[in-house]
Amino acid sequence: MAEQTKDAAQENIGKMQMLEQQVQTMAMQKQQFQSQLFEIENALKELETSKTAYKIVGNIMVLSDKEKLEKDLKQKKEIIDLRIANLDKEEKKLKDKAKKLQEELLSTLKKK
Repeated sequence: MAEQTKDAAQENIGKMQMLEQQVQTMAMQKQQFQSQLFEIENALKELETSKTAYKIVGNIMVLSDKEKLEKDLKQKKEIIDLRIANLDKEEKKLKDKAKKLQEELLSTLKKK
């Protein structure tokens, strides 16, 4: 019986470590998206006061239609906002799962 408890505890510890890695990966992805979002928001602010607009294509800047560029940036912003919201939801699910595993682990260890 004690062997089963030990095996269950080790299994839960392994699962918790995997969940922690997934949460860290999501946090890094979220940080990258937030950085992109910051750049897009700054670009949109600059477009408000600018008479002409340039778009970076590869390694060069090309004169671009201001309205079209603004529309493209707003679409990118929407997509990134959605991705961040999805990552937040997934992160919450993983944290809830980790909390449940932690409770099971503590319960298992107390029985020991």
